[in-house]
Amino acid sequence: MNATLEDPAPTAPPERPSRKRKRSKQANPERSRLYSKFIPAYEAVWPLLVQRRVRRSIERLNIQPGNKVLEVGIGTGMSMPAYPRHAQVTGIDLSEEMLAEAERKIAREGWDHISVRPMNAQQLDFPDQSFDFVTTFHVVSVVADPQQMMSEIARVVKPGGSVLIINHFRSENPWIAKVIDRADTFTRHLGWRTNVSSQDVVGRLPLDVRTQTKSSPFSLFTVLHATRTDE
Repeated sequence: MNATLEDPAPTAPPERPSRKRKRSKQANPERSRLYSKFIPAYEAVWPLLVQRRVRRSIERLNIQPGNKVLEVGIGTGMSMPAYPRHAQVTGIDLSEEMLAEAERKIAREGWDHISVRPMNAQQLDFPDQSFDFVTTFHVVSVVADPQQMMSEIARVVKPGGSVLIINHFRSENPWIAKVIDRADTFTRHLGWRTNVSSQDVVGRLPLDVRTQTKSSPFSLFTVLHATRTDE
């Protein structure tokens, strides 16, 4: 058979709608409704785990009359009873719901030496060298950029001033670190990370680590006390 018409060009198969990959959002617990709902549980349970260690560490700072103190990530104000009334204490947190609870405590107890305000720990709205002491408890692991947060802390503390950190840091024991690191993928969805080392956050900053201790060999939390050096 002699065909006089050209064979039709093969048609391309219909395109399937592209599936856009969902970018994994970085955990940001302060912006989460679930985080706000956890406040009553936080108030009931978390102090039982960490309050004694936090308050004892603050009392050992030997804060003098007139000293200015900044607490980064003050939350609902669990630590506030430990600060002496002769100091000027400022607490910041990104969660306005938690700050509201802290303000209720301040009003109820008459703590006129303490004030709180909403602020991002990675962008502190204070001039350089503003504070004699900066404290932060269990916050380094939950911010998006721990190094940036610590850089801001080093910026606002005065030369010779003290920085007190209580946090979970990656173990220096390789076996323990490997086991805990496996939980990092899961814990990030809950808003914190397990693989941050103390060297990661203070190693390149003008901070001289004076002590780095644990209450027991089995404790998950490290108490780190550093002094701001002259650059």
